[in-house]
Amino acid sequence: MKTSYFTKYKDFDEDQRLKAVSIARGEPDYYNGKSYKQLAPRWEMIHEFRKGNKEFYDLEYAKILTDLDPEKVVEDTSENAILLCWEKPPDICHRRWVAEWLEESLGIEVPELDYDGEYTW
Repeated sequence: MKTSYFTKYKDFDEDQRLKAVSIARGEPDYYNGKSYKQLAPRWEMIHEFRKGNKEFYDLEYAKILTDLDPEKVVEDTSENAILLCWEKPPDICHRRWVAEWLEESLGIEVPELDYDGEYTW
């Protein structure tokens, strides 16, 4: 399993496109892959974040992850999935939270596709 972002999806080869799974609330028009809305932040959270209320977003996203079973997430999306959302590295976003949650819960590695740098928030 890996993570990436929608703009990079445009450059994916066919194999990578077949593995793509959006975990965003909405997708760009050009995206025609799968989606897994259980990992998407709610619109209320996104609106609050845009208003500068990062604390609300953080608390609510933690609740979303708490209510999910990491083994079921991997089963539902595939261990070869590339989880996608909007932000480009180095900006951290909820897909990195998902990656860290899966890593800690299941002892697997979930790297960002083609990125080895640090993240900022």
